Amino acid sequence: MSAVLPGTGTDAGPEKARPVLLRNARLAGVHSPEDAARVDVLLRGGVVAEIGQGLVAVEGADVADVVDLAGRWLGPGLWDSHVHMDQWALVRRRLDVSAAGSAAEAASLVGERLRSQPPAPGEPLIGYGFQDALWADEPTRALLDAVSGDVPVVLVSKDLHSVWLDSRALAAHGHAGHPTGLLREADAFAVSTAVSAVSEDQLDEWVAEAAEAAAARGVVGIVDLEMTLSVDRWARRVAAGTTCLRVRAGVYPADLDEVVARGLRTGDVIPGTHGLVEMGPAKIITDGSLGTRTAWCRDAYVGMEGDPAARGVATYGKEALVAYLRRASSAGLVPAVHAIGDAANASALDALEEVGCGGSIEHAQLLDADDVARFARLGIVASIQPEHAMDDRDVADRLWADRTGRSFAWGSLAEAGVRLQLGSDAPVAPLDPWVAIAAAVWRARDGRDPWHPEQRLAARTALAASTGGRTRVEVGSAADLVVTECDPLTASDDELRHLAVSATLLGGRWTHRAL
Repeated sequence: MSAVLPGTGTDAGPEKARPVLLRNARLAGVHSPEDAARVDVLLRGGVVAEIGQGLVAVEGADVADVVDLAGRWLGPGLWDSHVHMDQWALVRRRLDVSAAGSAAEAASLVGERLRSQPPAPGEPLIGYGFQDALWADEPTRALLDAVSGDVPVVLVSKDLHSVWLDSRALAAHGHAGHPTGLLREADAFAVSTAVSAVSEDQLDEWVAEAAEAAAARGVVGIVDLEMTLSVDRWARRVAAGTTCLRVRAGVYPADLDEVVARGLRTGDVIPGTHGLVEMGPAKIITDGSLGTRTAWCRDAYVGMEGDPAARGVATYGKEALVAYLRRASSAGLVPAVHAIGDAANASALDALEEVGCGGSIEHAQLLDADDVARFARLGIVASIQPEHAMDDRDVADRLWADRTGRSFAWGSLAEAGVRLQLGSDAPVAPLDPWVAIAAAVWRARDGRDPWHPEQRLAARTALAASTGGRTRVEVGSAADLVVTECDPLTASDDELRHLAVSATLLGGRWTHRAL
């Protein structure tokens, strides 16, 4: 399935795209007395070739595709720097239980789906999105057993770090007799991986549809941190015509030896992908999540004092973490370290400093002031997912009530000079960078007052963190572009979240066009 429009080089790389002349464009992010001026922009050879007024079509037989933007805004295309693409494609087809305010309500949603739209005989019902941190009742196997009948039920939490199963599903996945039915971390990942197994053809079709939807939101590239090695899957998908995104595909510890043996380094282009697929970072997960109460913290979660698990979970000791970072970085792979709690972030920074390899910390949700400064000093990228703060603000207000001033501290990171990258962690948040930008700039949603507004990001900073550092279209830059109905740098929270995207171009090829 292809997201490339007819006549734009479906099986050619961006460098072979036909020249395009965009007339009457307003350049997003250019704030000067000439802002209202409209310009023509010529795209040729995969880059922005000329910007001016009264440009003419390319001479010769290869005449440009001339499109009048009628005063719409033209800006750099967007990147989502943290995606689990297979999971995002799968979740789009699962029962959504994210609105459940209690375990009983979630079980009721399961019962309603089983009555109205049961799965095929022998197949489980899979749901996604429950958030139990603030529930007054506990998720138990008995609650699901009461509504599931003879259908195995697996519900995956919104943060992907826990799963809730009925008795039939527990038995099927090797956990018969489990006292609660709620599995966390490694056990949860194993179950989630098992229920995500579909045919390659089916998964590729669903991923292609998800990629097209992303392109329709102005996305030109993703960093895919799917937990199984995906570079070869992406090569297959590009060969089949899914050419609407650039992809940097990461690797986890289980597959590191294979990647090293193949000699793949971060940034290497995967052969046969027309330059669209690259080897991405080496990912490692060092703690859990806030919602599952497994993020590794220096202090106990409020209300959990005295519980052996009150400070969360450290999944790697320093020695093992240093060894992984050293092996990955010496092979040319840039590390990406998952760290959410302040203890996990401190440990990650300790290890990165010892190895001296650079890289990113993914999430960075709770930080000490000294560690903010260390991000800057060590040149570590903070890869953040702003919409998580909107999803988790009430959870943080309860479980981190004594430390929310330093949670999701994007403003502090930006002020310290730390390089930021924005992402979604899809499916945890929607694969829609405008949502991430809105959360970063306004720190509000659903009409609520801004949460810790002192940690807001400037619009220009948030946009740059979503475009690889670009805030405007310039001659010589890649023709990875988005056309919008308003200037994102002056848009309100609601306007950003629902920003109308008129077109997306990847290397000068149309991947979405609603002009």
